[in-house]
Amino acid sequence: MFEALTDKFTDVFRNLSGRGRISEKNVADAMGEVRQALLEADVNYKVARKFCDDVTAKAAGTEVIKSLHPGQLMVKIVQDELTELMGPVDSRIYYVSPPPTILMMAGLQGSGKTTTCGKLAKRIIADGHRPVLVACDLQRPAAVEQLSVVAEQVGAASFKIEGETNPVKVARKAAAWAPQNDCDVVIIDTAGRLHIDAEMMQQAEDIASTVHPHQIYLVCDAMTGQDAVTSAKEFNERLELDGVILTKFDSDARGGAALSVKEVTGKPIKFLGVGEKLDALEAFHPDRMASRILGMGDVVSLVEKAQQQFDEDQAAKMQEKMAKGRFTLTDFMGQMKRMQKMGPMKDILKMMPGMGSQADAMGFDGAEFARMEAIINSMTPVEREDPEVIEASRRRRIARGSGTEPQDVSGLVKSFNMASGMMKQMAGMGMRDRMKFAQQMGQVGMAGGMPKFKVKQRSKRMSKKQRNKRRKKRNKRR
Repeated sequence: MFEALTDKFTDVFRNLSGRGRISEKNVADAMGEVRQALLEADVNYKVARKFCDDVTAKAAGTEVIKSLHPGQLMVKIVQDELTELMGPVDSRIYYVSPPPTILMMAGLQGSGKTTTCGKLAKRIIADGHRPVLVACDLQRPAAVEQLSVVAEQVGAASFKIEGETNPVKVARKAAAWAPQNDCDVVIIDTAGRLHIDAEMMQQAEDIASTVHPHQIYLVCDAMTGQDAVTSAKEFNERLELDGVILTKFDSDARGGAALSVKEVTGKPIKFLGVGEKLDALEAFHPDRMASRILGMGDVVSLVEKAQQQFDEDQAAKMQEKMAKGRFTLTDFMGQMKRMQKMGPMKDILKMMPGMGSQADAMGFDGAEFARMEAIINSMTPVEREDPEVIEASRRRRIARGSGTEPQDVSGLVKSFNMASGMMKQMAGMGMRDRMKFAQQMGQVGMAGGMPKFKVKQRSKRMSKKQRNKRRKKRNKRR
């Protein structure tokens, strides 16, 4: 997400920070580069021009040119402008009383409406509510069956009427059925087309005028860029949207739609689809997204992700072990496995302050956890409890057993010692102090504790003569 844009912003601010003083021309040149980067990221050209003009005006108004630290001031101005461009946003779902709360999903075919219905239902269930998914997409083959499967996967009810061809009737009957069957939220999945047409829009309008949904969300494919923004504008003119859900956001390296939707349509992005799994739906926070774009990380979202994976009782026991210095490699591996559930390591590092530009350079290929696990599993119980006993001969044995190199074993032990020391320091801190400490570690580049592995190439089977020769050399060294 925003990789090219982040790199460009980093270069621009690095150039400005390298100057003791800057002129109006320096600012204008920097904004010219930013405008070009925004256009390359598929941001609407009017939005890109207005954004750069606003930043330039604010830079002059806050006397950036006379500042001793112009680069820092420019970062703050750009961050504020990015936040304002994408927000404000309230991602909470407001539930009505008496129920049911009716949510309607609209969008083009292929945007991911049906899957998003499931993701939204899973989020609503976590809020303590009981949703029903209503199959009003009667155009696409197997759409009704797909929605039923998705509902079952997330633990929600589903509603359909066999043989019915009128989606308005289905929606009306579902709204009446829900309160009688202990469902307090109705999520209506509507039909889409490959492009906007009169029939689809009329059908969506008829459903909306019949059941009077409390919120209407437009589901857009982020990878379609400005086409998504155009669709949002046209849907909003007919349906009066409450917000936009951008799907496939994790696959969109440019991010132009996210930066343009609010400015062009006046409707905020409410949620982001960031993966295929049914729990891969994130609330949209403009301030956090602005920080990510500028390579400043997103500690708050990182902590929220961690809290979802770490059980409170387990965390308390682990904290006690850390405080007493009893943190072992077995515990370390357990923590790494929980981190793995939070997403790819590269994406996690990008959420840490100061690590945005370094995460790609570290070259994580997704197999680091498997290699770490192989190394730890090749150790004896004593070695896992006390890595200090691992000397040269043990390192060679562990490397042979795990298919890695001795220096990889050393790197893992070093990473463990660093992590263990940091965790012991953090064990006695409050949450605010921990976040501040983690931020400081990220800024000085200490977050990259993961060792970089090289896969050991299996050598050909040695002859008896070669084995004897190697054994003599080893004995001579001893």
